[in-house]
Amino acid sequence: MIIVRIVIIGAGKLGYSIAELLSNEQFDVVVVDHDEERLEVVKNNLDVLTIAANGASPITMNDPDIRGADMLVAATAIDEVNMVACILAKKHGVKYTAARIRDMQFLSEARDYLKENFDIDRLLNPELITAKEINRILMTPAALNVEDFANGKVRMLETKMSGQSSLIHIPFKDLEIPKDILVAMIFRSHQMLIPHGEDRLLPEDNAYFVGNPKAIEKFSKAFMQKKAKRMERVMIIGAGRTGRFLAPMLDQQDVYVKILDKDKERSLLVAEKLSRSMAICGDGTDIELLEQEGIAEADAVICVTDDDRLNLMLALIAKHLGAKKTIVRVSRTEYSDLMEKVGVDVVLSTRLLSASEVLALARQGGVISVSLLEGAKAEAVEVLVRAGAPVVNRRLMDISLPRECLVCAYVREGQTYIPNGNSVLQEGDRAIIVTETAHSKKVMAYFKGRD
Repeated sequence: MIIVRIVIIGAGKLGYSIAELLSNEQFDVVVVDHDEERLEVVKNNLDVLTIAANGASPITMNDPDIRGADMLVAATAIDEVNMVACILAKKHGVKYTAARIRDMQFLSEARDYLKENFDIDRLLNPELITAKEINRILMTPAALNVEDFANGKVRMLETKMSGQSSLIHIPFKDLEIPKDILVAMIFRSHQMLIPHGEDRLLPEDNAYFVGNPKAIEKFSKAFMQKKAKRMERVMIIGAGRTGRFLAPMLDQQDVYVKILDKDKERSLLVAEKLSRSMAICGDGTDIELLEQEGIAEADAVICVTDDDRLNLMLALIAKHLGAKKTIVRVSRTEYSDLMEKVGVDVVLSTRLLSASEVLALARQGGVISVSLLEGAKAEAVEVLVRAGAPVVNRRLMDISLPRECLVCAYVREGQTYIPNGNSVLQEGDRAIIVTETAHSKKVMAYFKGRD
């Protein structure tokens, strides 16, 4: 199925981010919301059609600009509205639906029921997606980011290069790293660089390594700073949905967690799910409380309140009090660069993590997943190589792929391979490609076959 027209119900932060990504790729996007002020913001900034209406109304779904659309994403803040919108969409000829579902009970107890009985093809939960991403990063202590592809057969690890690393200042053609690992991309001064023979890693580069997960883990231990060790003690500030997903995940992996929140009810909710960890009802800005609860001994402090500016302040306080690593969840992506400049170790955008899932669904053509990197300036794409694609049965060196991309791994019959110029992709391979987001449409054309 070729997706052309996509309807987004809800012009809030998540809906806006999804609309922005899709409109940048020239999809025909329609944004629906009853709040005309929100729609005005969308209309003034994005090349999309806006409709002021109730997204859960059958009258709205019968609008000729909505009826029969290829895809509908219900992204309002109300689960029930999103579910109704998906049901109505299918009854009005919309082919594929995705719904934002925030209620943790729906996700844990009724996921399959919702899909089967409510005509929802994909459930999106930004907070759960964010919690899983934070968990992956924490389980690889020296990483800024970790992404898994091909059902866990390929791992991408992002790290900041230190001035003491043995890998810096050496041309890539002379660099000795394991043959089953590739330097896929470098981000330097907010610019993406696909490395070639004469390029080299420099201090403060954000470097992306790709390979078999076991090889990546072994490699990271060999060259990361010696102080990087397994996470044992983590402090989470904020017991909202992200915190309530994350704390039990870590607790079950024998990480001792202290989670703080001013809200007594939230604290009790998360306490019920912990076996060896602790939920504390208290103010995360109370320096005396943080010191008393051992913030200086924490291997990481995770700031996931609902306020971006508060998260930044909390991370800076944590650093000042001796926390080894800070991770901040943001809603507004424009804060990401600022937070990194002032010393926050890892900044994650809930909106971009969720929007990337929708982008993968919308692209179709064999695209399995999309991971947006560096504030969506770049992306790592997992694609199923199709019959008739320009890359099939030809050496990569003979294809003249755009310089803005790199095939950094592929999986064939369950085996992971790191390609070189002589490698030949075959129909059915799962290829992992790194590319500048601005050139992704041009790059993906090389991997799409006959629809």
